[in-house]
Amino acid sequence: MTRLDLALVRLHPELSRRKAREVIEKGQVSVGGQTLLAAGAPVAPDAEIRWDPNRKARSRVRLSLPLLYADERILIVDKPAGLLSVPRHEGSHEDSVLERVREYVRRVRPRRPYVGAVHRLDRETSGALAVALDPAARAAMRALFRDHRIERTYVALAVGTPRADQGVVDEPIRDAYRGGRRGVARPGEKAREAVTRWRVRERLGAVARLEVELATGRQHQIRAHLAHVGLPILGDGVYGRGTPAGIPASRQMLHAARLGFVHPLTQARVAVESPLPDDFRRLLARLRRQAGSHLG
Repeated sequence: MTRLDLALVRLHPELSRRKAREVIEKGQVSVGGQTLLAAGAPVAPDAEIRWDPNRKARSRVRLSLPLLYADERILIVDKPAGLLSVPRHEGSHEDSVLERVREYVRRVRPRRPYVGAVHRLDRETSGALAVALDPAARAAMRALFRDHRIERTYVALAVGTPRADQGVVDEPIRDAYRGGRRGVARPGEKAREAVTRWRVRERLGAVARLEVELATGRQHQIRAHLAHVGLPILGDGVYGRGTPAGIPASRQMLHAARLGFVHPLTQARVAVESPLPDDFRRLLARLRRQAGSHLG
């Protein structure tokens, strides 16, 4: 896979990369017959890419969030930590991904300003988040999530020393909250199936960098499941043990790194990656230095 703007420049060497981004954002570039609006959208090497400079240009309004993928039906944004996925109260205009996308869509296509939430990330979790731009796309995307046909991979910094290099947590998550927490259900409690797979990618003393895949998608699933097996997420004050001495985590260190699915309306393969944010990379570098000094 390669970025759409780079693929377009290869096909049209007369375009600079900046100009390629401009024509993509104008809606003049299609991939497999589908108009894509994000310059960074990943495309396959054999994808059919067409640029029509005569196509009427869309209004070039920029979203206040990085776009990982965009077409006429679905957007995938790179959510920063600290921003809500949706407002906490219905009808509220609280700052959130949903409200920012709504404002963007109102300016881009005021006659069709629909925006619908597809799934959520916790406020302090960063990374790839999908949003639907019409009711049919929302229903189709929610069906993919409900049927577990979405590939979701996270990066987590977990407190503890895993005894194995990988594991699976197959424990139902209770529906009810207790003291603001969900958790693994006890016998007789109302709960839903939840399966989390994890793999150690790096051991850094008292912390491990994990790659985590969701087979299901319950609220707080990763946080609750990892805490259940003694590997709470670093900086998670709800399910974890806080922050160990000498490790300055300012939030829960969980990042939605990859999102992949077959587009439910076009059947095209969609796969995006969200790079680790700066705070995550800085902390990871510090942990590596500390682990190296301990080894020495």
